[in-house]
Amino acid sequence: MDDQTRTELEAAAFRRLRDHLAERADVQNIDMMNLAGFCRNCLSRWYQEAANERGIEMDKETARTAFYGMPYADWKAQHQLEATAEQQAAFEVAHKAH
Repeated sequence: MDDQTRTELEAAAFRRLRDHLAERADVQNIDMMNLAGFCRNCLSRWYQEAANERGIEMDKETARTAFYGMPYADWKAQHQLEATAEQQAAFEVAHKAH
């Protein structure tokens, strides 16, 4: 497989992951962090970092809007629930090891 095709496939997989997570707004970022060690915010940060590495100026909010499909504050207001004590405790345990 040539590099261009690989890049196109990777980009398609990323877009599908982004779209899947948009469809599953019921899955909270903290649960993703607790189970997988990354969340939507991580993905948007990686997107921003990739842009910046290529000389494209992009701030955090622009990257989050690109990933979430709306301003992050709007997404949070519509979809993000307050983390439970159990979620917060699991987060503390999961991230003490790192």
